[in-house]
Amino acid sequence: MSAVAVFDAAINRAAAGIPATFTARHAGGGVLRFDPGAWCQDVLAGDAALLDRCTGPTLDVGCGPGRLTGALTGSGRPALGIDVSAAAVRLARSRGAVALQRDVFDPVPGTGRWRHLLLADGNIGIGGDPRRLLRRCHELLGPAGRLHVELAPPGTPAWAGIATVQTSAGHDSPLPWACVPVDGLAAPASAAALRVLGTWTEAGRWFATLTPR
Repeated sequence: MSAVAVFDAAINRAAAGIPATFTARHAGGGVLRFDPGAWCQDVLAGDAALLDRCTGPTLDVGCGPGRLTGALTGSGRPALGIDVSAAAVRLARSRGAVALQRDVFDPVPGTGRWRHLLLADGNIGIGGDPRRLLRRCHELLGPAGRLHVELAPPGTPAWAGIATVQTSAGHDSPLPWACVPVDGLAAPASAAALRVLGTWTEAGRWFATLTPR
């Protein structure tokens, strides 16, 4: 089973109210726990301060079931969600969000013009190469755009590359992913010609805002 199929199945289970957590384990010892049930909620603690920073057109990268994209749309702010998971896009649209089944590295509407980008819920890990992902986000942003990123807590070991997804059903699948702590953001940001404007924490979550240099 591919990693995308694992995400699809987990999101469908979570949307039906069935526990669907799974883990990704990196060979270096890093472990991440994914909880699609949380993604399917209407709001998570810490979302408000993140959304308040999105004052213009926003691209939600790895939008999942559309929690953030839907909240922005519901408040009258233009937003587009993209995700590789067909199940996630279907659920996002059911919330009234505009969403496309799209890889962030493929052509994306509005490239070079987005006022805000979101990489929430650990999506800094997408692709297994934070520097490449941040460079792509730089390409998507307008000249004065803002990238709002959710990160691991300070002191968390950073890792990147191929992890193994393990589900309760016993499926093991390779997943290119990464973990970036808030105190390890400076180097990949600099490599992508982005500068960190500030960081904050709320409800046990850690965030940063970046802009093109």
